Amino acid sequence: MWKPELNPKIKTKYLAIVEAISTAIQQGELLPGERLPTHRDLAWELKLNVSTVSQAYKEATRRHLIGGEVGRGTYVLATSREAELFALKDYGKNSFGNRNFDLSTNIPAIHPDDQNTQELLFEAVDRGAGREAFSYHSSDLLMRTRFAASQWLSWRGYEVKPSDIVPCAGGQQALLASLLALCEPGDKVIVEKYTFPGMKAVARQLRLKLVGVDCDDDGIELESLEKTLTSSGAKILVLNPNLNNPTGFTTSEQRRSDIVGIIKRYNIVVIEDDVYGPLSGNKPLSVLLPDHAVLISSLSKSVAPGLRYGFVSGCQRLIKPIDAEVHATNWAMSPFMIELANMWILEGRAFARADWQRHEVEVRWSLAKSRFKEMGSVNWEKTPCPHLWLAVSGKMSDVVDRLHDAGIDVVSGDVFSTVPQPTNHIRICLTAPESRSLLSHAIDKVVECNVLSGSLCSI
Repeated sequence: MWKPELNPKIKTKYLAIVEAISTAIQQGELLPGERLPTHRDLAWELKLNVSTVSQAYKEATRRHLIGGEVGRGTYVLATSREAELFALKDYGKNSFGNRNFDLSTNIPAIHPDDQNTQELLFEAVDRGAGREAFSYHSSDLLMRTRFAASQWLSWRGYEVKPSDIVPCAGGQQALLASLLALCEPGDKVIVEKYTFPGMKAVARQLRLKLVGVDCDDDGIELESLEKTLTSSGAKILVLNPNLNNPTGFTTSEQRRSDIVGIIKRYNIVVIEDDVYGPLSGNKPLSVLLPDHAVLISSLSKSVAPGLRYGFVSGCQRLIKPIDAEVHATNWAMSPFMIELANMWILEGRAFARADWQRHEVEVRWSLAKSRFKEMGSVNWEKTPCPHLWLAVSGKMSDVVDRLHDAGIDVVSGDVFSTVPQPTNHIRICLTAPESRSLLSHAIDKVVECNVLSGSLCSI
């Protein structure tokens, strides 16, 4: 029977037990699916009251560490697949003793300037970015941030007043704040059939029900969208029309126009995720919906993820309730990083880095096309994207395991699905490898595994 060693520094006993459970799971002492001692048995071993152990198990359950079933006991929960994408991962070595290539984490390519991080930081400090580094951000800093963000959006072709922008600690924070302000627990939210893991994570946190809409290589299907709006009664639609994560589509002008017509007819609110937009060369869909859309943007996928700099924008009717929740928006932003990002935008460096990133994506896309062109599951004529949605043959878990053993980590399509049916796709990120050379080696290994489907599969 597992018996924890409680940390004497944690005076509250039930919290010490929770900490011990968490540590044991991280260190592999407790494995997913392993049964924990009963409340009474653990209380006896630790010389504590049963109520203390019960409180600890309740807290550990709330933290998604364990789960209990009446009549069966309490078990260690496996980490959710979505959460694994955000976890710090030690790729180490696979079962054959080789280090794996990471094609699973959707991160931008390393910019040449990032090799001189120390110089960049010293330059920022010399120019005043560090004056509020160890303080809460001031109202003046937030005003500068709103102005800088308006310049970023103007560069994206979306003109918006600084007063209609709410700074946030990244795009994920912006999404959480928007749905928190615009939805109630239990509400239905319409999304693409395959949606990004951050959307699924927020839905779990806010107890929202996701309703997936069918998509093709041009974006959400109009008939499916109308049917879903009619049957669900949902009033919120979350879209990712530029370089969609995970499928990679960019919605055409005609499809955008048709979608706008449906949105206006049903009088719903659109939350547009535009974090990949700067790499697409297309304006946000929100440009066409000034009274119906909330736009989420950040610098994470196009400039630098470590800045944790994002924002929400839209008309005052939609922005006002979001702006009112400062603890859910800009409270967590780092003043130093805010000032650094503002400086980069106002001096044009952020635009230059985004342009470089877009070019790097195009080069890596061409590289992937040269190796995967015989595989019919990718439309290579569409806008180059930092990630690929590849159809595979065989059982999904077997495909992912086979690639892992060959030294390649990818993401199963099931991670993105909003429907119970299994999918036959994997997502790989072209910009995750540190260099084009490493990407080339990784692609070779994927091809050698012979797991990709040669037929064109619908999204």
